Amino acid sequence: MAKDKSPRRPRAETPKGFRDYFGAEVTERKAMLDKIAEVYHRYGFDPLETSAVETVEALGKFLPDVDRPNEGVFGWQDEDGDWLALRYDLTAPLARVAAQFRNDLPSPYRRYAMGPVWRNEKPGPGRFRQFYQCDADTVGAPSVAADAEICAMLSDALEEVGIPRGDYVVRVNNRKVLNGIVESVAEIQRESAFPKGMSVQGAAEFQELKARLVAQTDNVMRTLDKFDKIGQAGVAELLGPGRTDQSGARIDGLGLPDYVIRGFLAFLNARGATNAETISRLREVVRLSPTGMEGVDELETIAALLDAQGYGPDRIVIDPSVVRGLGYYTGPVFEAELTFEILDEKGRKRQFGSVAGGGRYDDLVKRFTGQAVPATGVSIGVDRLLAALRAKGRAGGESHGPVVVTVMDRDRMADYQAMASELRRAGIRAEVYLGNPKNFGNQLKYADHRKSPVAIIQGSAEAERGVVLIKDLALGAKIAAEASVEEWKSQPAQSEVARADLVAAVRAILDRG
Repeated sequence: MAKDKSPRRPRAETPKGFRDYFGAEVTERKAMLDKIAEVYHRYGFDPLETSAVETVEALGKFLPDVDRPNEGVFGWQDEDGDWLALRYDLTAPLARVAAQFRNDLPSPYRRYAMGPVWRNEKPGPGRFRQFYQCDADTVGAPSVAADAEICAMLSDALEEVGIPRGDYVVRVNNRKVLNGIVESVAEIQRESAFPKGMSVQGAAEFQELKARLVAQTDNVMRTLDKFDKIGQAGVAELLGPGRTDQSGARIDGLGLPDYVIRGFLAFLNARGATNAETISRLREVVRLSPTGMEGVDELETIAALLDAQGYGPDRIVIDPSVVRGLGYYTGPVFEAELTFEILDEKGRKRQFGSVAGGGRYDDLVKRFTGQAVPATGVSIGVDRLLAALRAKGRAGGESHGPVVVTVMDRDRMADYQAMASELRRAGIRAEVYLGNPKNFGNQLKYADHRKSPVAIIQGSAEAERGVVLIKDLALGAKIAAEASVEEWKSQPAQSEVARADLVAAVRAILDRG
């Protein structure tokens, strides 16, 4: 008779597309988010924490992959038959909150939110299914002054966390201008492409092309949004016959004629040396579209408001190449781009790229209320911004663990706990070694593994004399690695101090750095 198989042990591995965050990573992320929160707080924004779970109906059809509405989320059906899902961003929950509590919240409502979001998408290098976002939004303010304020606040937040002026730029465009270019580019380009006019058949085909362009607005936007990644030639291929990507896969194009493609490329390259020059060029490109002209007027107002506050083109610029692919934007859109160079995995220089984006979305809350509710906001990619700070040497440096109080005598645990408590009350991170104290060497190995700056030692002999031994672990490691024998003797890494001077002696070592 065969023996029963023992139960299969679960695999100790993180699910695909997810990751674990350990001590230093969590600490540096919290430090960065705390600085951002201080900026948001100064601007009068209040914190908001929403549920990680929303109804699929509340999330709506505004997922990044708009061709698969209600997919791309982690969803399930509860016992009542309702479909629920983990939130995929922090904006959809805000729209629900703004509608649900509209009679209780101030109007405008200014809030910021920070936390994890989940997307059921194919993971890849640097692309996870769970990641952090940091958002700030104003709901109920129709004026573009609210958009200008978001841009200024984003600029302040980047500088607050350690991205200096000159290493970033906040780029601003307007979805109305983008819609206007779709409406008018064919007409404007036709004037130069066919100066003597079209045949009757050609004119009919042209009107059909214009209708097709408007119907394909979202597809056009997603294509233009790839400008930074694939360049002008790549965008031209996707607007036209299609292209083959680096993997060899064939991507179908939109099949637009060359003269229309030239118009879109002219639009993407309309940025001038100054905001005024850019706005002037945009007026020319969208002159046949009332919607587009309205968008240009709003950009001009934003530029003037920011300039009056001291946010010049060294920090915030009008840039037609900013598209933002999500379909729910209705007005100004913006991105924060880091302009300094880093080395990629192959040692090649490249710019760091975008770390934040957002815009105006006046129709999102309307889904719940049936009434238009203006809203604008920005989302910071937390992991990307942290990576940028590490690249600049502003985060990810060596972090110190707690002071470790070693245990020499098992029956004197209360004394050791008292030492740790005194250090904590003085604001010093400290812990008592709680493993097996039999091997003292293992205690010091533990302290090294914890990156502890100091170890406290007191055996019975030291206790009788009322002293403690303080071992400067950081200095000891430095001497061992760099110093000569003479220097080692002149800079002992272990000293004896009175028990009453424990806190002061440890503080002196920590302050010395």
